[in-house]
Amino acid sequence: MIINVNRDKARMYGLSTGQIAGTIRTALFGKEVSDFKEGEEEYPIQLRLEEQYRYSIPALMNQLIIFRNNKGQLVKVPISSVADFTYSTTYGSVKRIDLKRVITLASNVIEGYNATEINQQINKVLSKMEFPEGYKYEFTGEQQEQKESAEFMANALLIAVGLILIILVTQFNSVIKPLIIIMSVLFSTIGVFAGIATFNMSVVVVMTGIGIVSLAGVVVNNAIVLIDYIEQLKARRREELGMEEGAFLPTEVATECIIEAGKTRLRPVLLTAITTILGLVPMAVGLNIDFKSLLSDFNPHISFGGDMAAMWSPLSWTVIFGLTFATFLTLIIVPVMYRLTVLTQKRIVNLGQKLRGEQVTKF
Repeated sequence: MIINVNRDKARMYGLSTGQIAGTIRTALFGKEVSDFKEGEEEYPIQLRLEEQYRYSIPALMNQLIIFRNNKGQLVKVPISSVADFTYSTTYGSVKRIDLKRVITLASNVIEGYNATEINQQINKVLSKMEFPEGYKYEFTGEQQEQKESAEFMANALLIAVGLILIILVTQFNSVIKPLIIIMSVLFSTIGVFAGIATFNMSVVVVMTGIGIVSLAGVVVNNAIVLIDYIEQLKARRREELGMEEGAFLPTEVATECIIEAGKTRLRPVLLTAITTILGLVPMAVGLNIDFKSLLSDFNPHISFGGDMAAMWSPLSWTVIFGLTFATFLTLIIVPVMYRLTVLTQKRIVNLGQKLRGEQVTKF
């Protein structure tokens, strides 16, 4: 229903289009005219037409606009004297984002279904549709927030790994060893997503991302201790053999140092992983214990789940899955990678000696 204001007649009566529109809007939607206070509570008083008149077109169009003119006289003008109406099909309002017209479609997701999976199915359908020129679609709302959160967590992880790498390079005075440690951090994410996929859990972008970033600190610690201990053993063997600092040890001796370091660090690495995992299990499963009732009535009222569990559980499971896999990495993959890099360095040295025509050193 489109209201067409006759501006010439309105000016003749001394009315503005704002007064006419305001009168109709007040009749339909209401206008707050005062407040009613009862104790400390305040209730707004809304003025509008009764329902029987609110949806009556004659009642709306024959409303009197009462105002005082320039001479101070009280004037009553019916809306129908300065405006008429027509029926039409049009937009109730036009919404814009960045000056572009948009139409937003939204829906709730019923229990048992995942919003991300549903949006993926919608995206498959929309990707096959042909849109007219100048039209496009985007996923906003929760999906847009997830995308922004994922980008933020990815940047945070890159910054954290970069800072760790800088510190390790300065401490080890080497690039190869810090890269091995950083690779163990990246490989630990395989355990995170493998565990989530195995148990069919949902990925909560923010909490899972925080869990991966925090996981990096634990994984790095174990790998640093292992590699540092290998270096200490190799330094001792060089002293025993009377070799220069930094010289390559014979292959058998270097292998013995790696095996001995693995045996020595096995217990500390396993204890670190097991205590961390067991400490996170109650938070992962949402274990609730009422200690007050336990001490007074010897009844702990044990329960599982809750709002806080839904929040912290993804973070806990992320660390549990990642640390379980990272323990395997620290004890097996890291020593193997370390040994391969040393062998590669030896081969590069031998290749350089061959190219220079020097005698090839047997390590």
